[in-house]
Amino acid sequence: MITSSVLVLLGIGFTSAVILAVASKVLYVYEDPRISQVEGVLAGANCGGCGFPGCAAAAQGVIDGKAGATVCVIGGDEIAKNVAAIMGLEFATMEKQIAFVDCTGGIRAEDNYDYKGVLDCRAQNLLYGGSKMCPEGCLGYGTCVDACQFGAIEMGPNGYPVVDPELCTACNACAIVCPRGVITIWGLSARLTHLNLETDCLAPCRQECPGQINIQRYIEQASRGDYAGALKTIRERIPMPLSIGRVCPHPCEDACRRGQVDVPIGINMIKRFVADWEMNSGQRLPIECAPVTGRKVAVIGGGPAGIACAFFLRRLGHSPTIFESMPQLGGQLRYGIPKYRLPKEILDWELEGILELGIEAKTEQKFGTDVTLKTLKEQGFEAVFLGIGAWMNLNLRIDGEDAEGVETGTEFLTKVGLGIETGIGKKVVVVGGGNTAIDAARSSVRLGAHVTLMYRRTRDEMPANAEEIIGAEEETVNYLLLASPNKIIKDENGRVTHLEYIKMELGEPDASGRRSPIPIDGSETLLECDTIYTAIGQKPELSCLYDESGVCELEETRWRTIGADPDTMQTALPHVFAGGDMRIGPSLVITAMGEGRKAARSIHQYLTEGTPHYSSRLQRDLIPYTMFTHVPDVSTRKRPDMPHLLECDERTCTFKEIEGTLTEAETKHETCRCLRCGLTCYNRDRDEGQECELHECVEVP
Repeated sequence: MITSSVLVLLGIGFTSAVILAVASKVLYVYEDPRISQVEGVLAGANCGGCGFPGCAAAAQGVIDGKAGATVCVIGGDEIAKNVAAIMGLEFATMEKQIAFVDCTGGIRAEDNYDYKGVLDCRAQNLLYGGSKMCPEGCLGYGTCVDACQFGAIEMGPNGYPVVDPELCTACNACAIVCPRGVITIWGLSARLTHLNLETDCLAPCRQECPGQINIQRYIEQASRGDYAGALKTIRERIPMPLSIGRVCPHPCEDACRRGQVDVPIGINMIKRFVADWEMNSGQRLPIECAPVTGRKVAVIGGGPAGIACAFFLRRLGHSPTIFESMPQLGGQLRYGIPKYRLPKEILDWELEGILELGIEAKTEQKFGTDVTLKTLKEQGFEAVFLGIGAWMNLNLRIDGEDAEGVETGTEFLTKVGLGIETGIGKKVVVVGGGNTAIDAARSSVRLGAHVTLMYRRTRDEMPANAEEIIGAEEETVNYLLLASPNKIIKDENGRVTHLEYIKMELGEPDASGRRSPIPIDGSETLLECDTIYTAIGQKPELSCLYDESGVCELEETRWRTIGADPDTMQTALPHVFAGGDMRIGPSLVITAMGEGRKAARSIHQYLTEGTPHYSSRLQRDLIPYTMFTHVPDVSTRKRPDMPHLLECDERTCTFKEIEGTLTEAETKHETCRCLRCGLTCYNRDRDEGQECELHECVEVP
């Protein structure tokens, strides 16, 4: 017998069924079928490394536009390609990215305090910025290790995290939890375009390097015999380690912390060794480039700045074309630096490897006549880099300067570089105290002349490299110091016969910090000569930027350089960028290369993002707290001498290369002398003669 309660329940059930049946016809919940399709092609690991709680949520994120086709951090290109196909998108190969640890301090960094109650980096950072004295380095509690779900990070023996590139999926979890920014996610583009930041682990040498090379990293790699890795590190900042290893005056060594103990590390010696190692191996190391984007960029000038800009643009995937007015690329490297310092066959080998990356070069193309900003735009170039250099020479502005036998040092060196007749005499006077003056003097000696170098200050104030000043003296160049040209005397044929000079004395320092030379009345003296080379300064030639009506669309500064933003290198025309000597005036080769990379970075951002940008934390000056002079607990070690290939008397009659390369044993010894500096930390070896803490050393007698 059916009770009334059962009948009530049946009635309720029947009524609910009717309501649901009606609702199913009236209300319809739509689920995008692509959600299940996307979820179906994901890895199915539900690891959460993508930032979503499982693959279903990640698929929903893709459909909602909150995530891209590359959402899966462990799936790789194949899964991203499948997701893109479902979403109707084109897919290009992704850059390989991994976590990068920018810290070399660890247990070497001194402690501010010892508090063991909180074993988490984030919590420690809230306590007075953390226990470590270094304000930017790793705190060492391994919070990043705990955050990594793929076992790709472990705390290394030196107290900072070490990343396994094979396991890292670039999920960013470690970077998110690091309160110091020690860990970042790097791909090729990020590595090539990174500018030094105040928050980076910048050893003093790296802060001072105009090319921003990660010096401590490549020395560490070279110490392990990883010369290929060292070269890769160097080429992330400059394209020509062979050339720079020969001509750079290594300002980085002036800041070397080891110099507070004995003498600085031979940083440039090590760079030259690893570069020569590649050349002498008979094969070129592969240079990684991003996929071609098809974006065309014109690079005006095939000197150091232009070559660097083109090199990094190509590595970032773009298609640069170099326009050079001379017969060959190289700029001052070819036509300003003599062969005894940089053999041209070595320069050619290096340039060949750069062009083989896919860079087009058009020589004997003069900007302003053969090509202009207008014609480049018509040819489809989306951006232009101006790196013409400083080829215009300053004049002495004295009587008789128009005499036959008087010309500039750069004109003379260019003739030597081109292998054409120089017209040099037997008694040469070179006026100036910089590297161009020294190069002109030493080249004149090799062409059989008796050479006097005249400079208006003392030897200590000469701006040329100290090694070059000594080398010139060894090769019989006579120095006539505290002397300034006053008048050039010429014969009836207009040929120079004498240079009248006036003696000088030093007064108070001028704007450059050097003591100003003051003429001594009545001290005029004649010096017999038949050739005079002037090398008192250069500036960019800007007439090529003006059109037929005398209008220049770019800003010209009072120093006769191009006005451009010092951080982005962008000029008044948004698609035109300028760098090197054209922006900052005559400078070092490595400075010009650094300018070229910065310009390539900004051009890349302009092409891909619409406008260049940079961090407010750029390192602009030396970081004061890292420049301490008290470096205790380090024993002295001898620095090897740079080998010379020729004796002094052989050098004066040939343009063969003078300096050689360190041996492998000497290089290993020199890498051992490196203190492995971070911002404040360094290696200590308390016992005299103790071997390197991390590496076996070879002592050089």
